[in-house]
Amino acid sequence: MIRVVSWNINKQLEPWRVLAGMAERGEADLALLQEAGRPPCDLAGLVSFEDHVFWNRHLYDRWPLVVRLSDKVEVEWFRQAPPITDVGKRELGVSGIGTLAAAKVIPQDRPQDAFLAFSLYARWMKSHPDFGRQKPGIYADGSAHRILSDLQVFVGHEDPEKHKILAAGDLNMFYGATGSTLSIPARERTVWERFAALGLEFLGPQAPEGEILEKSQPDVPADSRNVPTYHTSKQSPQQANRQLDYAFASRGFHQDIRVRAFNGPDEWGPSDHCRLLIEIDT
Repeated sequence: MIRVVSWNINKQLEPWRVLAGMAERGEADLALLQEAGRPPCDLAGLVSFEDHVFWNRHLYDRWPLVVRLSDKVEVEWFRQAPPITDVGKRELGVSGIGTLAAAKVIPQDRPQDAFLAFSLYARWMKSHPDFGRQKPGIYADGSAHRILSDLQVFVGHEDPEKHKILAAGDLNMFYGATGSTLSIPARERTVWERFAALGLEFLGPQAPEGEILEKSQPDVPADSRNVPTYHTSKQSPQQANRQLDYAFASRGFHQDIRVRAFNGPDEWGPSDHCRLLIEIDT
């Protein structure tokens, strides 16, 4: 079994130590991080990743990463490059700054079960000043579509079910949204539909694979199975009521994968987002 952690760490240092502890206890082999900076200096030799990006760090100071945590997997990273027509074999054209990282992951004991792993971060975007200040004023579906356009180069156009992809991260959207306080439901539905059109199955997490800590969740129906994965600066983990983090996998491959949100108050961790634990049966 390969264990993957997907986590928006809000450019904090302590989550790196949590990940190192999980790796030492055999609880994690790979991490898909969002809003990451560099790890603490004393952990530099314990984790490995590729953070070569084509954009200037002054434009955006945090980025997604695919991080190797154990010797159960070999990792071949794709370097981020501008989204031009032709990229190198180990390059990934990225059209949205700080939105996507990718790697080929090869289990040591079963190299034939290699898969592609993507860390997704659909950054908030602001409406153009000429558009006015209509609610919600910021949106993430534009970034999500950029991510899917960049990821799509790894999907065979004839039979999208033949690829082997795991994609997870922070999409800044509410799955199944019907309200418009913080969502643009009609536009966001096109993102979920596009994942499906690319042969990427929605894995949740959905209840009971995580606790529903607060019954009232914004913009989703009362019977939503969303499990909170994010709390605002005015909330504690016990008050979290928004799911922003999700996982997807290629159709067929998804049957071997289980996803759970570590969103209990005692397991949340040192970030405004909780961890997703993704277990892949190899």
